[in-house]
Amino acid sequence: MTAFHEPGRDEHNGTAGSLLAGVDIGGSKIAVLVADRSLAVRGRHLARTDVGSPDRAVDQILAALDAALADAGGSRIELAAVGVGVPGRVDRASGTVSLAVNLGWERLPFGSLLRDRLDRPVEVENDVRAAAAGLHDRAVLGDLADLAYLSIGTGISAGVVLGGRLHRGPRGMAGEIGHVVLDPTGPLCPCGLRGCFEALASGPAIARQAEVALRSGRTSSLESHRPLTAVDVFDHAAGGDPLAFEIVEAVGGWIARAVHELVMAFDVRRVALGGGVASAGETFLAPIDRGLDRLRDASPLARAALPPDVVAVLGAGAEVGPWGALILARSALRDAGRPARVEEVADA
Repeated sequence: MTAFHEPGRDEHNGTAGSLLAGVDIGGSKIAVLVADRSLAVRGRHLARTDVGSPDRAVDQILAALDAALADAGGSRIELAAVGVGVPGRVDRASGTVSLAVNLGWERLPFGSLLRDRLDRPVEVENDVRAAAAGLHDRAVLGDLADLAYLSIGTGISAGVVLGGRLHRGPRGMAGEIGHVVLDPTGPLCPCGLRGCFEALASGPAIARQAEVALRSGRTSSLESHRPLTAVDVFDHAAGGDPLAFEIVEAVGGWIARAVHELVMAFDVRRVALGGGVASAGETFLAPIDRGLDRLRDASPLARAALPPDVVAVLGAGAEVGPWGALILARSALRDAGRPARVEEVADA
């Protein structure tokens, strides 16, 4: 068991506890990291996401948090602050989450609910933006002031750091590239449009393409895997299955286009790729590289914008989402000890 300081009030900011917790809520899992104030990891926990009902959301997230604290040899009494990354639009002042399409949340006062239950500082941010901020803060891609993080999993979104600052946009919608239409004749997206990037290249979209092809009579070694997942498609593509390879190649082309659009829109130095789909490794990266090469061959402008090292793939071990949430927790702890500005008092 790891030894920790005695719980009590911190003399610098008045906040109890010595531990920070970062909670990353995805469409299929909740990942929690617990660290001390120097960001040395003390515990972690991974649980399946089943938080579609707002009434159950806080209970399940607190259960995952408690499990991670127990893994660290601690409990809530040692907790100093919590950061949470959530898919959807987040009002940072209130912590209210809306447009969380893959969770079914709409105007959920998530931050307030957590603060009331924990009695600790809580900061909530869009999960992918939090991850991008964490990558910049820890210089994972090098000492870069401009970068993007593109997460491809149950959903697709990007976080963008410009001039060393996280770019959110006036409506908190910056980086929602998953709902940019790439193929107007494509499949229907949960957002209501057709042919969104997310409807073409997310994990569920990849599995759905394989299912549709099999139902149409295509033969494939994928027939032995029902229900299908994106992991199955990538595994069979690596094994030489023609149908799986065809789907993976198309997905790589869509992702290459999205990387190009992020670079052209924001002039970022590098685009990091992560999320569940990115865990397929070389089978995931090779089609993207081929898609980028096609863009470079077709356009001198694209060639100038897309240097050979423009893409970095982050494996599952990078824990980029929970790390981003940990950086949020550190921010929440600092804010808890900072005197309110005049305008903040006026807005209270």
